[in-house]
Amino acid sequence: MAVRGAVPEVIWARPERTGRGPKPAYTRDDVAAAAVRIADAQGLDAVSMRHVAAELGCGTMSLYNYVPRKEDLYELMMDTASAEHVLWEPSGDWRADMTRVAHETRALLRRHPWMPRLMSPVYGFSPHALRYLEHCLACLDPLEARYGTKLELIAMINGVVTTYVRGELDTAERVRALPWSEAEENGVRGAYLGRQLASGAFPRMAEAFGEDTGPVDLEEVFERAVGRLLDGFTPDSADRWTRNAPGIGSP
Repeated sequence: MAVRGAVPEVIWARPERTGRGPKPAYTRDDVAAAAVRIADAQGLDAVSMRHVAAELGCGTMSLYNYVPRKEDLYELMMDTASAEHVLWEPSGDWRADMTRVAHETRALLRRHPWMPRLMSPVYGFSPHALRYLEHCLACLDPLEARYGTKLELIAMINGVVTTYVRGELDTAERVRALPWSEAEENGVRGAYLGRQLASGAFPRMAEAFGEDTGPVDLEEVFERAVGRLLDGFTPDSADRWTRNAPGIGSP
């Protein structure tokens, strides 16, 4: 519920620290870095003003001079992690560059498993996030499309990567929590599935699972997912979707 009389503000428009007194002992970057260390080691749920204060060795209430709300702390954390995005000189091949963006973003989310929970447009306009977005747009300079279409492509890439990594993390977490081995789990489930397919109730599924495709290579699946998304933004394909559609800066 919104607080009566509250005024919305952007953390990046606030001074580094409010209040009078001696020179502050910490910077906002110090606070964010401490929160990131906690989240990396113990998960996002472990991040609290009290825990961050203990990590820094200061009083909990003093942190509110740097960060007024926990939501602001999350935004600072996302910006700190976003600083790890690699910004290279675009190659001139927009597909290759956006594929590289996808892989490097996936690696970033794997290094900070708490990030997928906070991925939101709300946190997409921090200083480092803006630099990342500008870099992606530079990579897309060779693509003949409106900026609205390019921004949509970037959002969709981030969405695919975030969803994929979240699935990887959730699967790994579930396996760690199993009271038996993953192989035992797969064996029991495979046997159950086999009985269901043999029942004749699911002929298409039986045919699908009967195809000898070999083991699933998750890296190849990720590569195909990104490639198929980019296929939809090639000039011929994109034109079918964007013809006569309004874009950023259009009348």
